[in-house]
This record gives sequence, C-alpha cells and structure tokens, in this order.
Amino acid sequence: MQTVTRKKRKRFRKIRLIWRLLLLSLIVIALGIILLLSYTRMQGPPPIDAVQTTQFLAADGTVMGKEEAGQNRFSLPLTEMSPYLLQATIAIEDRKFYSHYGFDLKRIGGALLANLQSGSKAQGASTITQQYARNLYLSHEKTYMRKWNELLYALRLEMNFSKDEILAGYLNTVYYGHGAYGVEAAAQHFFGKSAKDVSLAEAAMLAGIPKGPSYYSPLNDLEKAKSRQELILDSMVGEGMIEEAEADKAKAEKLVFADEADKEEEEIAPYFQDHVKALLHNEAQMDEAAVDTGGLIIETTLDPALQQQAEDLVEKHMPDNGLQVALIAMDPRNGEVKALVGGTDYNESSYNRATQAMRNPGSTIKPFLYYAALENGFTPVSTFLSEATSFSYDDGREDYAPSNYNDIYANDFITMLEAIAYSDNIYAMKTHLSIGTDELVNVSEKLGLGTFENRPSLALGAQPVTVLDIANAYAALADGGKQREPVFIRQVRDGEGNKVYEQKPPVRQVLREDTAFVLTDMLRGVFEPALNSYTSVTGASVAAQLTHPTAGKSGSTPRDSWMVGYTPQLVTAVWVGFDKDKDINQSVEGQISKRIWADFMEAAMANELKLPFKEPPGVEAVDIDPHTGLLTSDACPNGRTTYFLAGTAPVNTCAEPEAAEDLQEEPETKDPGFFKRFFKWFSIEDGDPSDPSGPTILDEGEESPATE
Repeated sequence: MQTVTRKKRKRFRKIRLIWRLLLLSLIVIALGIILLLSYTRMQGPPPIDAVQTTQFLAADGTVMGKEEAGQNRFSLPLTEMSPYLLQATIAIEDRKFYSHYGFDLKRIGGALLANLQSGSKAQGASTITQQYARNLYLSHEKTYMRKWNELLYALRLEMNFSKDEILAGYLNTVYYGHGAYGVEAAAQHFFGKSAKDVSLAEAAMLAGIPKGPSYYSPLNDLEKAKSRQELILDSMVGEGMIEEAEADKAKAEKLVFADEADKEEEEIAPYFQDHVKALLHNEAQMDEAAVDTGGLIIETTLDPALQQQAEDLVEKHMPDNGLQVALIAMDPRNGEVKALVGGTDYNESSYNRATQAMRNPGSTIKPFLYYAALENGFTPVSTFLSEATSFSYDDGREDYAPSNYNDIYANDFITMLEAIAYSDNIYAMKTHLSIGTDELVNVSEKLGLGTFENRPSLALGAQPVTVLDIANAYAALADGGKQREPVFIRQVRDGEGNKVYEQKPPVRQVLREDTAFVLTDMLRGVFEPALNSYTSVTGASVAAQLTHPTAGKSGSTPRDSWMVGYTPQLVTAVWVGFDKDKDINQSVEGQISKRIWADFMEAAMANELKLPFKEPPGVEAVDIDPHTGLLTSDACPNGRTTYFLAGTAPVNTCAEPEAAEDLQEEPETKDPGFFKRFFKWFSIEDGDPSDPSGPTILDEGEESPATE
C-alpha cells in the first residue's frame, strides 16, 4: 500500500514539474513576445521610401521621359488600382492578410515541417507584410537569419501602418520581371494600360508573376502563366471574391499583350528635360537623387506637337557640317516655354545652346535701343542720314566705323521705321550715341539681358546673351511690356499626389505698354516689302509665308545668325552658328535661321486665330509716307498706317516740300553737352569704312536672288 502511494506521489511530482516547466516556458515566451513587441515598437516606423520612377509629362499629359535609376517603378494608391488586382494578390499570396499580425504561425509551422522533411529551405511562409519588408530592406537569400529580420520588419510595419497602406506598399514594390516594379509598371509593360484599367483575367495573370517573374511571365512562357492564372481564379472563387461564372469567363478571355515596339517610349525634348532638372535643382532645391528616384510627376509646359515641328525643321534645314542651332518658342501671355531645341543632335552633344551658350545678338538688340529712343523723344519718323560714317568718342581718343550690310547706304535721310526694316547700322549708332549709351544698358537690364558694358558697339549687339533671354525680352514686347521668368514647370507632384513645387513667377511691367506697342508696329515693317527703297526689308524672303500679324527682327555677326519674332500668342527665337571660333557663310548658312523661324511660326500658328496686337491707350494711328515721314495726301497716296505715342504724330503732308526738309534734321539730343563730347561723325569718301581694331558686327541683309 505504501509502495503504491509512493509511486503516485512520484508521478504527481513529475506532472507538477512538467506543468511548472510548461508554465515557465509560457512565461518566458510571453516575456519574449512582450520584449519583442516592445523592441519593435520602440524602433518606430521603418522607412518605406523605395526607388520610384520619375515621369516628365508634356503639357497635354503625355509622358515625354522618365528617370528610372535602373528600375521602372511607379507609386499608386489602392484607389487607383483595379479591385481585381487586390483580390487576386490576396487570394494567391496571403488569404489571411487582413486577420494576421504580420506573420502566419500555421503557415510557418507547415513550412518548417516541410523543410525538415526535405532537408532544404525551399518552402517559404511569408505573408504579404513579410514580402513587403523583404522588398524594402532585405535580400532574397534563403537563410533563417534573413527570415528572422523579415519577421522583425514585418512587426514594425504592422505596428505603424494600416493594412491598406501595407498592401499598397507591397503592390507598388513587388517585382514583376522585365524591369517592372509595382503593378502600374507591370500593367503598362504587359498590357499597355494603367493598373486601374486591367480586367479580371489580366489581374489574375499579373498576380501570378511575382512567384517567379521569369518562370511565370506570359511573355516568356504563356502556358505556365496561363496555368497559374487559372489557379488564382479558382482561389478567388474559393474565397468568395468572384462567382464561378466570372472565373470561367476570365479563363476564356484572350489576353492581348502590349507590342514590344510600343513600349519603347521615345524620349522627346532631351534638352528641355535637362533644363527642367537644372531648375528643380537650383530653384526647388531638389538634389539629383530626389529627381531621379523620387517617383515624381513633373508636369511641364512643353507642347509635343510644336516640339516635333521644331525638331523636324532642324533636321530639314541644318547641314551636316558642324553648324549648330538653338530654338526657343514661348507663350508671351504666361511665359510658358512650348518648344526648345538646344542643338542638332543631343546624342552627339548635350550642351544646351538655347540656355547655356552666350552669343552676340547682332541687330536683334536694336528694338531695345529704339524703345529707349522712343522714350527719349524720338518717333517712328525721326530721321538720320544713312551714309558711311566713322564715329569718334571718348573725347576724340577713339573711333568706331561700323558698316551696313554689303556697304549699302541710302546716302539720304531715313526714318526710324525704315532703319528698323532695313536694319541700318549707321542709324542705330547715331541713335545710340544721341540718347546716351547708358539708355540701352538700362533697358537691357530691365529686360533681364544682363549687365551690359557702356560702349558704342553695344547698339549693334556686341555683348553676348542667351537665346532664352533674348526670347524672353521679346516676349515683353509681345505682351504690352509685361514680363515673367520663363516657365518650364507647371507643377511637381510626389507619389502621393501632393504638390511639392510650382513654377509661378510674378508678372512685372518692365516696359511702357504704349511705347512697346509703337515699337511692335515698327517691327512689323521688317516683313513689309512695300517699304523697299534703296534696299529690301530684311524679312522679305519669308514675308509671303506669314499669315498672322507678326513682328520681328533678324540679326547677324560674322559667327552668328539670328531670327526673333512674335505674334500675340507666340514668341520664337532661332540662332544658328558654330560652337567654336568659326565664321559662317552669310549668304547661305546665315539665312537658315530665318527659314527655320518662318516655317516653325507658320506651323505653330496654323490653327490659331489671327489676332491683332492689342492697341493700348495713349497711342494714335495716322497714314504716313514711310520715306519722308509725312502724312499721305492726294499727291503721295498709298502710305502706311503707323502708330505714334499720343501727340507725337506728324501734322504736315508730303505735299509740302518744306515740311520734308524740316524733318531731315537730326533729332535733338537729350544732353547737348554729352552729345558734343561723344557724338560726332563725318562722311568717308574713300577707303574702307570699317575699323579693324573695333568689334566687327554685320547687319543682316536679304539674300540675293541667286541664293534663294
């Protein structure tokens, strides 16, 4: 009896020991779990930023380029994904996703048992949360240490983010093969559509790929991919996500995959995109990594149709001899740049000649000289004698003897209207020295052309500017004296759709509206062959092409050829020249800028209204004889309607000879003392009128019939 009692006591002690050990184990496990959860909680939310593809969008919303950093990624919220994609992914990857806490003990146990039986680590039991953690932070090596770290990250994700946030993160980072990360990149790659537009059949096909991106890719093995798609559809039926009839219909659907050629998106306007990235770095303070891998949506101002026109015309007109080109087209009403060409071939040279190259503007600077003159008492009919002239300045210590193109002079008095149309250098120099050389300096600085040196040759464009700056200066003339900084970026949004940058420069009234309008009216004369007299207007060769009210000015130096012009809706500047110190052939290469400009303007304005330049208060229009500057009459009909600042129009008619003689006098100078010191000229009867020691500036002439 005592022996039985001892056995019972001994057995009871063993059971009690086992229970104590079990209880202690449970306490240790509980403490471990508490410590684990406390540790992961203390770690806070892990970083979930992944490399994302940045997209550059044109003004119409089309993709014009991407920055992928080697990976094609896009970030979408769940609301922008097809519900079928969410359901299919959960059905095949993690059916208990919305009920577990980042890991599934049953799946882990089953995987461990299978691995022990097989002696390998082939079986995995990762939940969507664990896979997301692995995609963000870990490698894909099959080790227990990696699985442990994966578990820790999964717990941190679950503690700090909602299930929907985790699911969205997973779907935006999982790899689908062929360089596509995330459902949006995958949907675009396989089906050429957004993730929000995929059908049930397409969603099930996509959901099957991450298991083995190369193995289950329908582009690599359609049979295997189709088999997995059907498995997923059956799983969706089993989970009550879809009806069996829907699954059968999806299985029978013939999938149409995107053409590989269609997926090769040609990057357009690379020079434009480079400038946008430079703006984001310099103005928005975004570093290169943020732009390249930040998943940004950069909405630009580029018009794809106009950009294509510009590139086609460059290819059509530019010779293959190293000659380079730059083109800027912008809307003067809002400053938006619509097209930009920075060279003949971006692949050969990424140097942006539209925004980086500093070139002498030649006669394209003259409109700003004449604006200053109008502000200092000149009118469109103010006259100067056009003849070979040497100018003495600096108290007679220096001489400067520019010449007209091909040494063509009126040898008579001409009006400012004619001087602009013919681009007479002598008239420009006399104007410059008469009003004071600081006047052009001041106007140029107002327009953002830079700080110019106060010297006589400035009137003929002897100080370099960029194509972008000269285009923006002309935009002020086109928009009634108002100016903005050129706009390339409408807005930048991050992957969540939040606006992070907007280029919205203030509007400044830099020129008087009435004076700018009078100047614009004179610049229209550049394209009016009716003004031809002792020579042709400089825009005669392209005048017949222009169907809209257009103003402009050409310009040239030995190494540069320019054409800048505008309508109320569009300003375009074109430069042609060599990168290095090499002169251009003026009779051939010097005319290319005009041809590109005229062809581009007409293509760009083809569907635009023929709007007149808006007439502001403070101006008056009269019909004048452009050669004498007097009002027309029966004795001299067929004049030109010309605008003047109010109160400055001529009052005599061309039937009064004495009135014409009165006009043929040099306008009074703003400062007679300054005039006497710095402005005197004399006719040169013999010899070369140019000064070899001074800057050489050509005037842009008209092509001869032989070169047309």
